[in-house]
Amino acid sequence: MALAKEIMCGSIFESTSFSSSASYSKVFLNQNFGRNQTRFLVSPVLVPLEQRRTLHLRKVVRGPVAAISEDLVRNKAIQPSSSSPVESPVESKPVSFKVRAVVTVRNKNKEDFKETLVKHLDAITDKIGRNVVLELISTQTDPRTNGPKKSKEAVLRDWSKKVNVKAERVNYTAEFEVDSNFGIPGAITVTNKHQKEFFLEAITVEGLACGPVHFPCNSWVQSKKDHPAKRIFFSNKPYLPSETPAGLKVLREKELKILRGNGKGVRKLSDRIYDFDVYNDLGNPDKSTELARPKLGGKEIPYPRRCRTGRLPTDTDLQAESRIEKPFPLYVPRDEQFEESKQASFSFGRLKAVLHNLIPSLKASFSAENQEFSGFADIDNLYSEGILLKLGVQEELLKKLPLNLVTRIQQNKGILKYDTPKIISKDKFAWLRDDEFARQAIAGVNPVSIERMTVFPPVSKLDPEIYGPQESALKDEHILGHLNGMTVQQALDEKKLFMVDYHDIFLPFLDKINSLDGRRTYATRTIYFLSPQGTLKPVAIELSLPQTGPSSRSKRVVTPPVDATSNWVWQLAKAHVCTNDAGVHQLVNHWLRTHASLEPFILSAHRQMSAMHPIYKLLDPHMRYTLEINALARQNLINADGVIEACFTAGRYGMEISAAAYKSMWRFDQENLPADLVRRGMAVPDPTQPHGVKVVIEDYPYANDGLLIWGAIENWVSTYVNRYYPNSSVVCNDLELQNWYSESINVGHADVRNESWWPKLETPEDLTSILTTLIWLASAQHAALNFGQYPYGGYVPNRPPLMRRLIPEENDPEV
Repeated sequence: MALAKEIMCGSIFESTSFSSSASYSKVFLNQNFGRNQTRFLVSPVLVPLEQRRTLHLRKVVRGPVAAISEDLVRNKAIQPSSSSPVESPVESKPVSFKVRAVVTVRNKNKEDFKETLVKHLDAITDKIGRNVVLELISTQTDPRTNGPKKSKEAVLRDWSKKVNVKAERVNYTAEFEVDSNFGIPGAITVTNKHQKEFFLEAITVEGLACGPVHFPCNSWVQSKKDHPAKRIFFSNKPYLPSETPAGLKVLREKELKILRGNGKGVRKLSDRIYDFDVYNDLGNPDKSTELARPKLGGKEIPYPRRCRTGRLPTDTDLQAESRIEKPFPLYVPRDEQFEESKQASFSFGRLKAVLHNLIPSLKASFSAENQEFSGFADIDNLYSEGILLKLGVQEELLKKLPLNLVTRIQQNKGILKYDTPKIISKDKFAWLRDDEFARQAIAGVNPVSIERMTVFPPVSKLDPEIYGPQESALKDEHILGHLNGMTVQQALDEKKLFMVDYHDIFLPFLDKINSLDGRRTYATRTIYFLSPQGTLKPVAIELSLPQTGPSSRSKRVVTPPVDATSNWVWQLAKAHVCTNDAGVHQLVNHWLRTHASLEPFILSAHRQMSAMHPIYKLLDPHMRYTLEINALARQNLINADGVIEACFTAGRYGMEISAAAYKSMWRFDQENLPADLVRRGMAVPDPTQPHGVKVVIEDYPYANDGLLIWGAIENWVSTYVNRYYPNSSVVCNDLELQNWYSESINVGHADVRNESWWPKLETPEDLTSILTTLIWLASAQHAALNFGQYPYGGYVPNRPPLMRRLIPEENDPEV
């Protein structure tokens, strides 16, 4: 995922070359000659560059001014009559002339035999009329038809001659014939009469008096036989809906209608349709009743919506959508699919993130009967010597791995060797120490769960009639000896006590989880004390199980060790905390908050905002690839028997835990960084600080670095928004913008649409806040939660995703 892209560059704000070129100041006839002087109009904007005709002049009393070609002035193309004063040069009759388009097509680096064959067939048939046809469309309307002005169709040249060019990008040309009344081009249509799709990167139209006009395309153009409608591409000049030139209004609406679709039918991989659906495709009940999973999204289990594929229902459950398994791809709109370079980097990144979770499967390659490691030496060998995978046994494992890794394994004659994770690269035993355990709570892969305590002991919010007493087993005496002489109340008052609390999110699911084979865990709370040195240290861990009776012991407190026996109990307690943390990190903070919750905003942006819309242009780099990453997750990571279920303690109940967090914890208004820090007590409001908050722990890298990035994003977005939205009325009257936000909430987040915490969208400040939050989540927040997965989790003892046993009591018989 997904996925922080470079923020849109300042070219969005630049005027077209029509108004900013050097020739503008030299040949522009404007009112600056004097307030009372007569103004002149040059009409039309486009003037033939190769023809030199004498143009008749007429006086225009009022009207806009326009540039003319500097070449025409230099070559005396405008020759006023000697008997009349120079007024405004205007053509008495439109003049036809030609302009050139340079079309950039990106080639695939690797093609299979079928693709190569079809490509060469297209090169042959291109010569007989099955070619690529373009049509230039003006920003102006044609008074005769009331539709947009159009050029004559032009054919892409030299396609057959360049079929064997191996370059990544190949430039073709096309020549349009237009007249001098055509105006400024605002759109271009492309019809692909070939059999094979091609990736159109950009088109630049040259030979205009206004200067080159650029059309950023970055899209696959399908064959006409698959999609008969002409593809529409707009120039890079942004327009609010109310400012759309007359010649482009119909096309703007038409393109959005195509992208929305009609909500029916099975989607083809070549489609470009964005629509909503619930998560009803994670299970596979046709294969086994054990693989059935509940639908996520709706009244019973609220969840964000995902991209609709329209696949047929399963045979055994009409409410469940049938699955498509690897290596066959899931549908996402064609332009959301990975490019080759992104596919390669994603595969490698996904490997680094989840490969360590396949260690039990790797162990199985030694012995089919024993899937457990005998000691730490077996794990260390993964990084030093590697594993020789058995033939036959390894085949099932290799199906789960990216192709580039499979190739690597085969080249190494079946030996798989892991890269050394950062956590053990300098200090092999750092993970065992309490200071490192505490440091990772604020500077590890999941630094967003820790919160400052305001009361002690903590109190559960779960229903006591269902889950037992809300009181914690933690007492003052458990932590007093570790508070540097402070009382508990003093530590609270001086903001010295912190907690990572997974009690309420895990406890409702523990009975189900612990009934699974080979899985045992607790609902944990970990208490930290902020030392005078400014570092955290863990002082107590509470381990909770569901209450089985009035006198059952369901809660246990473990404190720092005093002897060898208590040392290993303490280490095991920390391991259970890390297991809880790994599950919440992956299923809630990473997947839910930076992937699933963003998908509705992305779907609606494509459905409701034109590619010409300035806010669409701002969001586009941050939206790209998220839908593809989310689809791959549904297919292989969060699905029934997928990587997450197989390798994390929550097992088949993982996504239900994610949905429970969405219902009880997720709030869009608290997803921005300052609000999140204040909510968790990790910062306090302070208007004297640059970002309006003061962090309570000086050494909190996630917060300190994050606020700098947050501020940069907010400043950029504010500048951008104010460029297009000078006041609230422009925001409120922008129908595309309002429809986007409304649909994102009411359809994409339908299950929580009536919550009072949704921000309003009425002012430029509202818009800045909403956009900054979305960009933050898609870029910096995702990076903080994603890219540390292998450096910290690649060494499994540091962050064990799955625990198989509870901690034995001292008098328990050996198991």
